[in-house]
Amino acid sequence: MGGWMDRFEAMSMLVTVTETGSLSAAGRALKVPLATLSRKITDLETLLGTRLLIRTTRKLMLTDAGIAYVAAARRILEQVEEAEREAAGEFTMPKGELVITAPIQLGRLHVLPVVADFLALFSEINVRLMLADRNIDLIDAHVDMAVRVGKLPDSSMVATQVGLMRTVVCASPALMDGRGVPRTPDDLLKLPCVAVDTPLPSPDWRFKAPGSGATFDVPVVPRLSVTTTEAAAQAAIRGVGITRLLHYQVAEAVEADALRIILDAFEPNPVPVNLVHVSRGQMPLKMRRFLDFAAPRLRDVFEKVAASVGPV
Repeated sequence: MGGWMDRFEAMSMLVTVTETGSLSAAGRALKVPLATLSRKITDLETLLGTRLLIRTTRKLMLTDAGIAYVAAARRILEQVEEAEREAAGEFTMPKGELVITAPIQLGRLHVLPVVADFLALFSEINVRLMLADRNIDLIDAHVDMAVRVGKLPDSSMVATQVGLMRTVVCASPALMDGRGVPRTPDDLLKLPCVAVDTPLPSPDWRFKAPGSGATFDVPVVPRLSVTTTEAAAQAAIRGVGITRLLHYQVAEAVEADALRIILDAFEPNPVPVNLVHVSRGQMPLKMRRFLDFAAPRLRDVFEKVAASVGPV
């Protein structure tokens, strides 16, 4: 195998083979004949003096040496691409459409202002902002970036954490004046509650014991059930019942003393808020610019939310 360029080409081919799962799929993706692809990888194995791929009729498997080599190759290729982009970035403007998704209320309150400021700065980029409380599949919907609250089940996502979010139980001062302040989560069984209808199998509210840290569920029976978080907050403000929402969904009402956070000693652990994208390789310039622009601003936003505890 001749020079460095050949080596880079073979590395890139090997990484594509492992990502697509077969030589033929990689050949199609790279528009390279199967024979050429196979020969380049064999040449690489000869150069290294070790097998990287085990080729069976049904599927490809990496050897232990192959797993380590692919991980290193991916890092090297990303660094080369990064260096090339930095060099070219002096002369290129990020452009094109950027598709971003976020939960409805979070999007309206906190993501939209960031997007507006971003658009003012980058005249060649257009944004499609998809606000939905269900998790949109990033690949199927061709979404570039998502703001997600909660633990990420899919490890293929690349996540940049921008904050931590509490789950809080709130009630209006008037309701508590009339019915008393709950001291433990079990007290909620005797009080009116407002719940958000979700597709989750269990409507129970989860809490954490202050001493042991063990989690437990309280099977609240809602006096009122609504389909949006904003409606739940409004109902609680009107004194219909006690509600349980993410902190950002009630932060303004708490600051205004329209709602008060209760049972905070029993709160479960806060969940992460992440900016998430799919691509592990070269990130388009428009996405890189948005990530660099949005991440610090969203961190500031969630720090301010965390600091909002209402009148003391």
